[in-house]
Amino acid sequence: MMNDKRGNLFIISAASGTGKTSLVKSLLEMMPNLYVSISHTTRPKRAYETDGIHYHFVEKTEFESLIKTNQFLEYAVVFENYYGTSK
Repeated sequence: MMNDKRGNLFIISAASGTGKTSLVKSLLEMMPNLYVSISHTTRPKRAYETDGIHYHFVEKTEFESLIKTNQFLEYAVVFENYYGTSK
């Protein structure tokens, strides 16, 4: 049975260092019924990052397989790395 519930999708997009994370943290505190998607990326994980919390870190071949099977709402290449939002 398909879930017919529909909600709203908000996309926060801006250049690096503009306060996106701070904005999202504030919104989550004020509105606990909001959820944050976790993007996929092929870039290397930084020391302070945790897979599945900051990003889903995957190899390029896996990311390309996800593209071929239409698993992303959107994706892009940024500085030679893939980034994408899964469905």
